[in-house]
Amino acid sequence: MMIAALFGKGKKGVPGAGNREKGAQGKANEAGKNGNHNHEILSEEEKQKRKKKEELWEQRKYIVQAHVIEIQTGKNIVVLNEDEALENDIRQGYRVDLKTTGGDKVCLVDLSREMVKRGEIGVFGDVAGVLKMEEGDIVQVVKMERPASVDYIKKKLDGEGLESSQIHTIIHDLMDNRLSEAELSAWITSTYIRGMGEDEVVSLTNAIVESGDHLELGAKPIADKHCIGGVAGNRTTMVLVPIIAAAGIYMPKTSSRSITSASGTADTMEVLAPVDFSVEEMKRIVLKAHGAIAWGGGMNLASADDRLIKIRNPLALDPRGMLLASILAKKKSVGAQYVVVDIPLGRGVKIMNMDDAEALGADFIKIGKRLDMTIEGLITDGSEPVGNGIGPGLEVKDVMQVLQGAGPADLRNKSCLLAGKILELVGKVKEGDGYDAAFSLLQNGKAWAKMKEIVGEQGGNPNFKESDIPIGQYKHTVRADKEGKISHIDNKAISRIARAAGAPKNKGAGLYLYRLKGDRVKPGDLLFDIYAESEAALEYSIKALEVWKPIELEKMLLGTMR
Repeated sequence: MMIAALFGKGKKGVPGAGNREKGAQGKANEAGKNGNHNHEILSEEEKQKRKKKEELWEQRKYIVQAHVIEIQTGKNIVVLNEDEALENDIRQGYRVDLKTTGGDKVCLVDLSREMVKRGEIGVFGDVAGVLKMEEGDIVQVVKMERPASVDYIKKKLDGEGLESSQIHTIIHDLMDNRLSEAELSAWITSTYIRGMGEDEVVSLTNAIVESGDHLELGAKPIADKHCIGGVAGNRTTMVLVPIIAAAGIYMPKTSSRSITSASGTADTMEVLAPVDFSVEEMKRIVLKAHGAIAWGGGMNLASADDRLIKIRNPLALDPRGMLLASILAKKKSVGAQYVVVDIPLGRGVKIMNMDDAEALGADFIKIGKRLDMTIEGLITDGSEPVGNGIGPGLEVKDVMQVLQGAGPADLRNKSCLLAGKILELVGKVKEGDGYDAAFSLLQNGKAWAKMKEIVGEQGGNPNFKESDIPIGQYKHTVRADKEGKISHIDNKAISRIARAAGAPKNKGAGLYLYRLKGDRVKPGDLLFDIYAESEAALEYSIKALEVWKPIELEKMLLGTMR
């Protein structure tokens, strides 16, 4: 693994974080500086209009009986009889205020002629629980004005910039379940098409941070790290955190579970110790051990981001501004002062050309500065997996070996590089001495001792051994069928085969690589092993090899023409 480029505090930025719109950016900047986070920007005249409408609608007595539907939707949704709702000028997707003896709740409307009769309202378990509603309870349904957020989303679709308070309003309504998935999808699409200005990204980051809890250690310095992703294996966090913690720097690392990869950092760490903690538990662990590796989804940190990700994933949209805000909100919510961002570059990962990598890194640095974070971006070689193991248990074996001074050289080198940059940013060592300082903490055993301490504090066995790690009992070996030089090891194909074998749900499932890009092989040479916890899973992964070819040999003929 080689570093393609490094850049830090002094490099040029990319204007507007991908912004292509003109509009209210000056106002947005001023609003952000002044901390103006009002939930709505409406003229007095508009406020009075809305109030009069709501008072009028409340006079229309639309009274129904509750029919409780014992299903949790995760949203504030009710079902009205279609004919009766239309008679009351309420249509699909409108908002209504439910007035009950248990309180009031604004909900989105679904309509049906079959699910509920006239005089009934279908109330899902989420809403019924909040309002302490039982079958047959009397409910008044009051039509509501649509949220101002919808107007702001339309404004963004029209190519205008949003002010800080408008972005805060959207996030507030998102958290209050006042926006439909269609409306949120429109907002995400608008930022993808129109881009986001720097002020908008800063405002969105702050709004996401304010949507959840904060980890307040009361101790410094605090460091963090993020990888843009796409590289199979690449379990650098589990090597880096104990190195940094052993150097006396606090590192409260929140990590994700897998979505499409063979394992997320949280999935792999879970082989050794629990990863699901409250903010207070996380604080105790970090203050005691200086570091932790926990699942971010288990804490109420930057919680609006989780909801936005659920909308973005089905659309396969990752707008630059939202990506920046998503990552930096998580860092700010744990109090990070110094952050290293790993930006893998290469075939098959998220960033495939140097210009895009440099633009993204420059945006991180620029936005980070406005959020009081010192950030350094590292553009790394993402053209092949890092480490030999792909899948939770197999990745843990790599990590354990590296922490004890052995293991895959690429994982060791990349981890020391990232850790070294943090040591330099914090000021623990001089510029250029970070790698050697990090490597020394591996060699002298301090990082290994710190990892065992972290595992113990997180509720795992601090005396874990490599023989304790679960590895699937069913194995299939893949060998080269011809001679040649390996030109490419595909990250996506590797991850898909490991998932076909059962990873990450089955901790012992995955794939173990024996070759690197550039190696020469001849027929019969060992390429990789697939591990599974059942015969059925192993058979499925073998069939997957017919679809996904993870290892490519160098081709002399690239095409023909006549």
